[in-house]
Amino acid sequence: MKISELKAGVGNVTITAEVVNVEEPRKVLTKFGKETRVANATIRDDSGEVVLSLWGDDIDRITTGAKVTIQNGWVSEYKGNLQLSAGKYGKLIVE
Repeated sequence: MKISELKAGVGNVTITAEVVNVEEPRKVLTKFGKETRVANATIRDDSGEVVLSLWGDDIDRITTGAKVTIQNGWVSEYKGNLQLSAGKYGKLIVE
């Protein structure tokens, strides 16, 4: 699948793209009251760019310029922009 084909609410997405930018992580509370880290990364392929939400240890695995594959990812929308996440059942592969 290409980034330009992503739509909010769609799951089981597999995409390979290059990491363009990784923002500084921030601490948030989960719905269970546990503290964790989250960071946004911008990824792109030849069709466009999208924000990739990274949680916990996945943040430390990503660097600018890396090639990543998200398997079984989930697309959501936040403040009018699409966001891709590996989610609970997906997998982030750093090549």
